[in-house]
Amino acid sequence: MANVVVTPMTFEPVYTQSAEIVERKGTGHPDTICDSIAEELSVELCRLYLQEFGAIMHHNVDKALLVGGVAHPTFGGGEVISPIEIYLVGRALSEKEGRLLPVDEIAIEVTRRWIRENIRHLDPDRHVIVQPRIKPGSRDLVDLFMRFQQKGEVPLANDTSFGVGFAPLDDLERIVLETERFLNSPALKEKHPEVGEDIKVMGVRMGSRIRITVACAFVSAYVSSLGDYLEKREAVLNEIRELARSLTDREVELFLNTADDPDSGSVYITVTGTSAEQGDDGQVGRGNRVNGLITPYRPMSLEAAAGKNPVSHIGKIYNVVANLIAERVVEEVEEVQEAYCYIVSQIGKPINEPQICDVKVRTDRSLKGLTEEIRRIAQEELDNMPETWKRFVRKEFSVA
Repeated sequence: MANVVVTPMTFEPVYTQSAEIVERKGTGHPDTICDSIAEELSVELCRLYLQEFGAIMHHNVDKALLVGGVAHPTFGGGEVISPIEIYLVGRALSEKEGRLLPVDEIAIEVTRRWIRENIRHLDPDRHVIVQPRIKPGSRDLVDLFMRFQQKGEVPLANDTSFGVGFAPLDDLERIVLETERFLNSPALKEKHPEVGEDIKVMGVRMGSRIRITVACAFVSAYVSSLGDYLEKREAVLNEIRELARSLTDREVELFLNTADDPDSGSVYITVTGTSAEQGDDGQVGRGNRVNGLITPYRPMSLEAAAGKNPVSHIGKIYNVVANLIAERVVEEVEEVQEAYCYIVSQIGKPINEPQICDVKVRTDRSLKGLTEEIRRIAQEELDNMPETWKRFVRKEFSVA
């Protein structure tokens, strides 16, 4: 445990500072669509390689790009005029003993399946064109990957990079996260089918007051007129208000679709429930971090975790494991109120031997009596790291 250190937090907690900002991009946001499809593709490639080779082969399919289409929503209906294009870009092993593997076919099927399962009114056959652009990986990185896979050894880090995590979530973070999850839940969709999947939640705290601004694409087929839209918008706002009351005792101001201009008839309706039909494009890595949030007042990594291989890609593994360590420290060490975790690798070295794993904690106790237990937790997660890929393949982690 020589590289695991426990250090005190010497700065003011985010949740007691005078201001804080938190954001979440929902399921149907173009950036989240890209993240989700890239990750689904990585999972399916892992399963293909396990079947063909008995081990996961080198791949990184983390460069998806969504080019928005053209649509004409109208009250009670509308149409998609020009389809969305989704480019799946990356590197992957695509042959075995001279036989081509169906990498492109898997990419197309994964995309269509994910859209079909997650965005109710976006038809993957009529509204989307899928463009796989997946090529073989560089020889040096493939060789590095094969070096440990063939020998059954601990995976070697594919990059010198870092991951970060923190726990627990504070009031603002929980409200932002739960608001999007609530609006995209099956129960809410059954009650309010007009609510599309493209939802963005921005939370701002000023002192003890919280402001939540939600952008929500309404599905035009369920909105018969401007008056009907305004009534349904108010009903959805009331649903969010009830949720906020259940999550915090703080004063919460709520806003929904503030760009609407009812006087001119301009309101946020879509044919498909996502702005990708016309209003916005998307790209992997521009959305939520691995904990589902964008938190500029907290430690964050700019790594795009979605689509990276789960065996040796530090930008994926370390960010997830750092969060696991922080969560366990807070849950298992009663005297710790808050934990941050920072882990940095060195390319070509075993992934479970980072250059440093720094666990910062906030506690009223002396660190001397807590350090051993915290280091034990961190070391357990580092020791488990060579098996973490199995949990990615089982989809136990969300990276969007």
